Amino acid sequence: MAPTSERTATASATAGANAATVLFKAACPDCRSCFELASDALRLVVGGSSRTTFYSFGCPDCGSAVRKPAGERIVELLTGGGVRTLRLHLG
Repeated sequence: MAPTSERTATASATAGANAATVLFKAACPDCRSCFELASDALRLVVGGSSRTTFYSFGCPDCGSAVRKPAGERIVELLTGGGVRTLRLHLG
């Protein structure tokens, strides 16, 4: 995974005013806006390879649908923070 993805995606999950609220730092590649998103604003898809493992969200500023690769550390942070996860099964 590229270092930029880790920095802009979630390298730090921070607790908000309510300890149950986890916020993730994210950035939009289209409008270059940086913001924080709650776990319910993100989706994680875990596939059988790095090509099929990613997270997605909608940019709150420009409305663009954003999809970024998720390495092992990002998967750990997102699942630990309560992000809804879809696991793809190969069969």
